[in-house]
Amino acid sequence: MEYDKQLQRIKNSSGFIAALDQSGGSTPKALENYGVTGADYSDDSAMFDLVHEMRARIITCDSFDNERVLGAILFEDTMDRKINSKPTANYLWEDKNIVPFLKVDKGLAEQMNGVQVMRPMPDLDVLLDKAKNYPVFGTKMRSVVYEPNVDGIELVVQQQFDVAKQILSKGLMPIVEPEVDINGAQKHECEVILKASILQNLDRLNDEQQVMLKLTLPEEAGFYQELIDHPKVLKVVALSGGYSRSDACAKLKQNPGMIASFSRAFTEGLSKQQSDEAFSATINNSIEEIYEASKV
Repeated sequence: MEYDKQLQRIKNSSGFIAALDQSGGSTPKALENYGVTGADYSDDSAMFDLVHEMRARIITCDSFDNERVLGAILFEDTMDRKINSKPTANYLWEDKNIVPFLKVDKGLAEQMNGVQVMRPMPDLDVLLDKAKNYPVFGTKMRSVVYEPNVDGIELVVQQQFDVAKQILSKGLMPIVEPEVDINGAQKHECEVILKASILQNLDRLNDEQQVMLKLTLPEEAGFYQELIDHPKVLKVVALSGGYSRSDACAKLKQNPGMIASFSRAFTEGLSKQQSDEAFSATINNSIEEIYEASKV
């Protein structure tokens, strides 16, 4: 089965997961960083065409190789499109041996109790069934923690695990992502509450259930080792969360067992205006730096 091959690849191979999943709200900023401004497109349709061009350029680049890149997280629009005449997820898995994931959340609710939970996902089953038509291995969904509010953080984690169980029931691997805002004055206090809540929810999973975790790089080196070693956790991946690539990689090296799943830090320095040679060299440097930090 493809799922079992993908499971073994994520579990046993070295590398990192590229986050190429900016959705409607974050796409303009991603394009702007790539040298494409709002003046270059007239509507959402044109905007998504341009961001798919960017992603296709990254994914088809020879530097984007399976020796260093384990997986890639896609937005639904990207999954629905093609690269080199193949659905994106098929191209990733069949041509590049890179494991596809799908972002499934619908964005964040308003901030309350020092957190933002996920908006309702009434059509999640339909989206998961659609993902099963492709060689998609797992999913990703994001909430955000700003303050060390126990009730708020427990609500975030409970929601994440409730949805994770729905995803597991469809035969897909959920990446649970309760991001801690890197600018919070009490970031470490948030992480202490978050880890305790995650451990409680992991212990409630069935023996045959596993999840992945995507976490902000912690203030205290090695702080998430207990989660990395937990039998119900397939892998702990790190988000860059607004850190520069060099800062994110430096922090990642202090946390052996975590691997990168960077978005902005991964595409940092890429530009539509670059020649193919310059683009390839830039992405190769990015991949090498992140790969080396993930190997520690």
